[in-house]
Amino acid sequence: MKTLIIVFFSFIALNIYSQLEVVAIGFYNLENLFDTVQDLEINDEDFLPDGKLRYNSYIYKDKLSNLSNIISQIATDITSDGVAILGVCEIENKSVLIDLVKQEKIKSRNYQIVHYDSPDERGIDVGLLYNPKYFKVLESQNLFVQLPERDGEPNFTRDILWVKGELLGEIVHLFVNHWPSRRGGEAKSSPLREMAATVAKKKIDEILASDINAKIILMGDLNDDPVNKSVKKVIGAKGNKEDISAGQFYNPWIKMYKSGIGTLAYRDAWNLFDQIIISSSLINNKEGFYFYKAKIFKKPFMFNSEGKYKGYPKRTFSFGKYIGGYSDHLPTYIYLVRKVNSN
Repeated sequence: MKTLIIVFFSFIALNIYSQLEVVAIGFYNLENLFDTVQDLEINDEDFLPDGKLRYNSYIYKDKLSNLSNIISQIATDITSDGVAILGVCEIENKSVLIDLVKQEKIKSRNYQIVHYDSPDERGIDVGLLYNPKYFKVLESQNLFVQLPERDGEPNFTRDILWVKGELLGEIVHLFVNHWPSRRGGEAKSSPLREMAATVAKKKIDEILASDINAKIILMGDLNDDPVNKSVKKVIGAKGNKEDISAGQFYNPWIKMYKSGIGTLAYRDAWNLFDQIIISSSLINNKEGFYFYKAKIFKKPFMFNSEGKYKGYPKRTFSFGKYIGGYSDHLPTYIYLVRKVNSN
């Protein structure tokens, strides 16, 4: 009987998807994807062959291969093309993304790149990969986040990347974020993330002022959970679809977070920093693409199987030693669907 039920529901799922166009949009913190070439304008000394981590060509190439292996599998449970759009963070420069998209397991997707250099003190940026089969870039801009000085010195973080484009003919606005860390403690650093959120919100409000039904997707490593002020108050993201009015935002990760599910582990607790938040027109308007579901991509091989950090995402280094992992964050993704035009 169990087999028959599984087969029956599989048939229903296949029938539903055959009547819909499906697009997957994801986000992945690539955890310090640096090249091995010294850049005198940033602090990349640890990620050099003679640096503290002995970060050499073998490690770099292996990391690229490992990350591409993950990216190649995200969202393939429904669409064979995987993620059509992937926001990324913790990358050193555009060059590492060029090397990434050339990896054997994803090169056939022909991912294109949107990237700007950020003034971040760690030398890391955000970026966007997109499959031109699905998405066409119309405009893009890096949004500067002004932070107060720290101990009398300039304090720089990552820019926010805004990309406007056509998703199979529909105008969509994408925001890729990597908000300031919790350095110094969550409470003390919270105003910095609120500042970053305010920069994104200002641009969002400009868009909504012209079109209250604009389709907007804000994604990123927010360094805050769905219930924190930067997300809940500044962006105004809510967890119940029924409470979303025109121009407001739905956060599909709130229920997951409250049930103990997360994308990174710290001190034996899970945080859900890696979020994809969507505007009202993607849930209340069934004209064109609309939200179907949100998922965290995780496979057993992506976690430590032993030791002090058993059950944590398997990262690149552990106590300064290369362990051949992936990232300390898990990727997140959403599915958008629309009815197939039968004409």
